[in-house]
Amino acid sequence: MGKRVGVLMGGWGEEREISLKTGEAVVAALESRGHQVTRVFAGPGLDRALRAAELDVAFIALHGRMGEDGRVQGLLELLELPYTGSGVLASALAMNKPMAKKLFRLHNLPTPQGYRVGRDDAARALELQGDLGFPCVVKPACGGSSVGLSIVREPESLVAAVAQACRFGGEALVERFIPGREVTVGILGDKVLGSCEVGTPREGFDFEAKYKGGARYFLPPRLSATRVANVEALALSAYRALGCRGYARVDLLCSDTDNDVVLEANTLPGFTPTSLLSKIAAHAGVEFPELVERILALATRDEAGVMDAPVVAPAPTISEPRRAVS
Repeated sequence: MGKRVGVLMGGWGEEREISLKTGEAVVAALESRGHQVTRVFAGPGLDRALRAAELDVAFIALHGRMGEDGRVQGLLELLELPYTGSGVLASALAMNKPMAKKLFRLHNLPTPQGYRVGRDDAARALELQGDLGFPCVVKPACGGSSVGLSIVREPESLVAAVAQACRFGGEALVERFIPGREVTVGILGDKVLGSCEVGTPREGFDFEAKYKGGARYFLPPRLSATRVANVEALALSAYRALGCRGYARVDLLCSDTDNDVVLEANTLPGFTPTSLLSKIAAHAGVEFPELVERILALATRDEAGVMDAPVVAPAPTISEPRRAVS
């Protein structure tokens, strides 16, 4: 028998419309596999909606802030409801790009140099820029779908770009621009599914290129087999460094100087039959309904209860030799 699955979609942020498309694609795939599916629209009162639905498992089809950053995952933990994707901590770490970069560096994973700047310090962006140079990439510190991303080529454009990025969450991340190929790696169940190179008519895989056409996709990437293996190994290391589980998509840049760097991990990437993860899976022989089924089978929760103490055998005692009585 199929499971009673609640597909969480919609949400609070600027990626709501993308989430709705993901949710409907997931609903269709799950229904085709015989599951009982309930659409659960995320927003105020989500906890009540989840209780009323009487679900076996939640399939998270949310994107961006509030849905991808650990908060909904925390609610599902409190409701003791298994869910797809990464847990609370990994979701929060991956969504916070500056924090994720710190972890990448801690694990000796290459990532572009950059700095974080808050809304109140946006006017000081040029001062903070230091020797980072131009062009540079400016994007929200916590966000997805390339919303608010821009490539800044002149110093006089930096403050406005930072202010624009800060509209989405209050903080911006400014990174050194690295020319090269953009490659994304799909991961399922702690294993690499494959990778895809994204070619765009302009520099940067921004919102327009992602959702309004113009991008070209190369599976596998137009790189040597050795370099593809290196890129995929880096992606899996980044996934593990953040503590991700279930599935994810890791984005990297392969520079013109043969250096590969990790940009970010997407714990809830765009997910329709034409999304990047789906393209990678299809190239590996996994069609969309089967991919959705596999992700559902990996649903779990943190199980953060108190564990029984391990049983430890007492250490042997050594008795002192008896002294003769004089």
